[in-house]
Amino acid sequence: MSENKHLREHYKEKTLFLNRVLISSLIGLFLLIIIVIRLIQLQVLEYDNFSQKAQGNRINLRATLPPRGSIFDRNGNILAENITAFQLEIIPEQVIDINETFEALLNLHLIDPIQIETLKKQIKKTQKFRSITLRSNLNDEEIARFAANRANFSGIDLKPRLIRHYPYKEYTSHVVGYVGSISKKDQLRLNQSFYHPDEKTGKTGTEYFNETKLHGKPGYYQFIANARGREISLNKDRKNNIFLENKQALPGANIFLTIDLNLQILATKLLNGRRGSVVAIDPNNGQVLTLVSSPAFDPNIFNENLTTDKYNDLQQNTDQPLFNRAVLGTYPPGSIIKPILGLAALQLGVTNLTQRHICKGYYSLPGNTHRYRDWLSSGHGSINLHNAIAQSCDVFFYEIGGQIGIDRMHDYLDQFGLGQKTNIELAGERTGLIPSTSWKKNMFSKKEDKTWFPGETVIASIGQGYMLATPLQLASATAALATRGQRYKPTLISAIENPINSEKIITESQKLNRIKVDSQSYWEEIISAMHNVMQGSGTAKNVGSGAPYEMAGKSGTVQVVSVGQEEEYDRESLDERFQDHALFVAFAPLNNPEIAVAVIVENGNSGSRVAAPIAKSIMDEYLGY
Repeated sequence: MSENKHLREHYKEKTLFLNRVLISSLIGLFLLIIIVIRLIQLQVLEYDNFSQKAQGNRINLRATLPPRGSIFDRNGNILAENITAFQLEIIPEQVIDINETFEALLNLHLIDPIQIETLKKQIKKTQKFRSITLRSNLNDEEIARFAANRANFSGIDLKPRLIRHYPYKEYTSHVVGYVGSISKKDQLRLNQSFYHPDEKTGKTGTEYFNETKLHGKPGYYQFIANARGREISLNKDRKNNIFLENKQALPGANIFLTIDLNLQILATKLLNGRRGSVVAIDPNNGQVLTLVSSPAFDPNIFNENLTTDKYNDLQQNTDQPLFNRAVLGTYPPGSIIKPILGLAALQLGVTNLTQRHICKGYYSLPGNTHRYRDWLSSGHGSINLHNAIAQSCDVFFYEIGGQIGIDRMHDYLDQFGLGQKTNIELAGERTGLIPSTSWKKNMFSKKEDKTWFPGETVIASIGQGYMLATPLQLASATAALATRGQRYKPTLISAIENPINSEKIITESQKLNRIKVDSQSYWEEIISAMHNVMQGSGTAKNVGSGAPYEMAGKSGTVQVVSVGQEEEYDRESLDERFQDHALFVAFAPLNNPEIAVAVIVENGNSGSRVAAPIAKSIMDEYLGY
């Protein structure tokens, strides 16, 4: 009985084993069929497709960077160029010990200890055979130091590279700008197919605004790569060489600015590090002759391994050397607007060429005891429009400003381009502000703040209160006065040069709407009064008298802090940064103007004593005196 049972169990086990073998064989056969089908699909049916992909993986493209276009002034002086500099590079796979190597470089003062962790992270995420920059723009001493110790370093070497160089440093930093590494913000505005991650892009000034023109078009070359992307060489007789291409990069365009380098240097020296700005314009075409913001900075520092701490020091500097005051700085224009308001008063019939007003040294609104004081406490006595401009009588303009009204004042100043962008070829230009009743109504949320009060018109009549303008706007408005109403769009670009054939595209001047005035005599009266400011009995007579040419100007001194009704304004007791701003605008020659200038010296105290001599020196230089 037990023997039969044993035979039956043996039979079941054998049957189970055979079944398992059969099932396994079927599964194996099924998988083999799938593999065969897939191989047929890959090697026969989709051969062409995968062959092209394999070829694409094998033949790689590497970009060749285009030389950046140069920047010149109007006379051909080079303001931005490319020069060869040496940078320290590492190929990680050739370095035996990264930590020891960094330690040795630190001892030679060739790398910054702050950058080590960043460099290590970069090495980890980069293919080991690719070169990584450790330091750029090494000076002669650092080059010599590394060369003397070159034998101690494997995988590290000096490589020549083109870098941006600005020969005139602080003199042109704000108008030319500088280049820097591509940030995430830059990636949003740039065509990434044109840029290499290690490239630099314009950050400010002309470098930023004209990036697409200056950059050029990258080239490329094909190379054979292995599975890891490493470039490998081929025998010259290999047929695969027919796939290799080499397309040359196209250099960026050269840009000629309207700037006069001599004026840039002079204006910077005249400001002498004080906070302020000088802008000069050719009234006949809108070309900007000089655009200076002070204090300035050396743009070359951004090619000298600028650390985050050093950059933060620049940004946090209380004098704001990175801030372009010429187009970003907004200031109350003060008495600078008086000639324009005088013209408006004549045009609107608020006053005439002979009408006289009485200046007692203060002005009060009807039914109000508050006194709006004149800069001359004793008053100017009986005074007409001509002398009110020449002597800068505040009371005269308090009166006519109230009669003109804030909305008509806004409309007239608007015609001269105040309170609006000039659309010059620089990024971030501010609009300034010429207030109006509708502006205030829309600006404030509280009902009681929406009302425009008569006292605010009084203050606006001498260019203070809410009113703000940039130095560029003031220069442009002065140019419009010089031409008796013909305005031009301010421009910085004189010409763009093709680097291949040296052909230049000249920038045409762009006329704007002419300011309409009923009588030419109104223009001549205002300009005669401005002439009197500098070469008659006016506020800046000490600056303009004795000059070999005729000129016109207007001073402005703007309070930074206000004082109470009964308080004396003691300038000597005020902190330097609370002193009045000094402003001056001028143009020359009187009847055939060639240059219009606006000068602002922050906390300079007196427009006629501090800002006017700067404007006069700029005109002397440009006119050849």
